[in-house]
Amino acid sequence: MTARSPRFTESTQGRLRRLNLATSLPPVVIAAVVLLYTDARTWWHLVVLAPGAVAAVVAFERWTANDLARFALPCLLVAGVVWPLGVLVTGSPNAYWGVCAVGSLALREVRRYRARAVAGLFTYVAAVGAARLLVQRDDIGHVLVTYVLIPTALTVVVTVLTMVGERFYDLIRELEQTREREAELAVVRERVRFASDLHDIQGHTLHVVKLKIALAQRLLLRDTARAEKELRETYALVSDTIAQTKELAYAQRRLNLTAEIENAKNLFEAAGIRVRVTREAEVDARVSELLGQVLRETTTNILRHAQATQVQITLSDSGITIVNDGASADTPPQLRGLSALRQRVAGDGGELMVEQHEGRFRTAATFPPARGAAAPPALKEDDR
Repeated sequence: MTARSPRFTESTQGRLRRLNLATSLPPVVIAAVVLLYTDARTWWHLVVLAPGAVAAVVAFERWTANDLARFALPCLLVAGVVWPLGVLVTGSPNAYWGVCAVGSLALREVRRYRARAVAGLFTYVAAVGAARLLVQRDDIGHVLVTYVLIPTALTVVVTVLTMVGERFYDLIRELEQTREREAELAVVRERVRFASDLHDIQGHTLHVVKLKIALAQRLLLRDTARAEKELRETYALVSDTIAQTKELAYAQRRLNLTAEIENAKNLFEAAGIRVRVTREAEVDARVSELLGQVLRETTTNILRHAQATQVQITLSDSGITIVNDGASADTPPQLRGLSALRQRVAGDGGELMVEQHEGRFRTAATFPPARGAAAPPALKEDDR
């Protein structure tokens, strides 16, 4: 057997596991208990049949955890032994249930010769059931129906349903991979925008510096004063460019909060993330630019580090709050960009909080309200 590589993120795998455990494990356990109760007529019958039911439950639980590859063969061997013991020793027509459940799940782990494995499973169930004729020859029709036809037919049905379910997981896997690629593209587009801004700052400046230095070289011997002036202007131009580059590197260029919200929407939607923007009030103009920097940095962090499906952006007269449901670890990751912004927010009299709770990651930048601020307007929502 060869384990498949589902390529689910930890967040998606956890959701699928909880869904399967909540919806499918209880019926599996109930079926095991009912079959044991029906077939076990003495205590030693229970001893013989119980391992098959336990193997089926263990295999299903490990499958929900994406860890069936390590347990498939042991569980299959146990269930495979219980079926002939049930047929020949205890006379239990339902003892096939363990090998049926484990076998149908284990087939998902087989890449090569799957058709042969499927045929082998059906043949084994039918052949073992037919072995009942060795100890019960007086009612051949009953044996063929009870021990051969019904177990084989139900094994076929369960296997087909399992394979259909596998196609469903393949679809989820493809959607997950598409979402990852879209998130990567969104980050790349953000980097391209940064590179474009950097080129705008430095490209023109470097060209002018080159021309001024060449001019100063020509004037150095015949017009020292003019050459000195050109060098001073060059020095000032380089200093200004260094300052602008630092501002760009630390996201300190003047930003338009409305434009940043629209950009965040576009980036999230490109990554397949639902966005809801709630405007409880107009943001104070004195902190609008800094809030735009917080939103931009948080957007980048969500795309790069989270596995979000929904983002809630809330604007109020005191600040901005961004909440996403993509937290995949118990402790928040180290986010250097937000750490640097926390100092700037604190320097302007505000507070930047980053917290994680129950799978949600919350970033909030708040400032004390300005004196004499007007009452907030009606709440507006933009849900995409």
